[in-house]
Amino acid sequence: QVQLVESGGGLVQAGGSLRLSCAASGSIVRINAMRWYRQAPGKQRELVASINSGSGTYYADFVKGRFTISGDNAKNTVDLQMNSLKPEDTAVYYCNANAQTAIDYGVSYWGKGTLVTVSS
Repeated sequence: QVQLVESGGGLVQAGGSLRLSCAASGSIVRINAMRWYRQAPGKQRELVASINSGSGTYYADFVKGRFTISGDNAKNTVDLQMNSLKPEDTAVYYCNANAQTAIDYGVSYWGKGTLVTVSS
C-alpha cells in the first residue's frame, strides 16, 4: 500500500498564495505520476495539475499561469504552488499518485485531502 499525506491548506485572502505539499510513503517501487485534484462541495472532483516522473506537467485551464506543480522523485513528494488565489479555488485539494509497488504495476492512491479556503 501507498500512503499520501497532504499539508499546507488553510485560509487565505483572494490574491494570496499557498503552497501545498504531498508526501508519499509505503512500498513504492516507482511513482509514475503525481497529481493534484480538488473538489468543492456539491461539485465533481476535478484535476488541477499533474506531473510525471520525467517532470512533464499538465495544468487545468482554470489554473494555468497561477499554479505550479513540482516534484522530487527521490523523495516521492509533490508540491503545488498556488498564486493569485480566487474564491472559486476554495475546495478540498487531494493528492493523487499513480505508483508501482511490489505487487501492483500502476495503481492510483489518494490522500485524505487538505482544505483550501479563499476569502473575498
